[in-house]
Amino acid sequence: MSISNEAVSELISKGLPDAIVEVTGDGYKYEAKVICSCFEGLNTLKKHQLVYAAVDSAITSGDLHALTIIALTPEEAV
Repeated sequence: MSISNEAVSELISKGLPDAIVEVTGDGYKYEAKVICSCFEGLNTLKKHQLVYAAVDSAITSGDLHALTIIALTPEEAV
């Protein structure tokens, strides 16, 4: 099973409502660029943990196999 780029984006957006989310992928490997003010003051690991928490249901179900995360604050994204 796989999940669409849009579905991955929706999961992240539900978990991080203020985020700007761009997801690309081929049905197996995905890359998510997530820009959110909620990342302020967090290290990379903590940022990634927030994104992984948002997509946990898809990972647990086996629909989402590989996710590369680029997690940035709005200031880092400019």
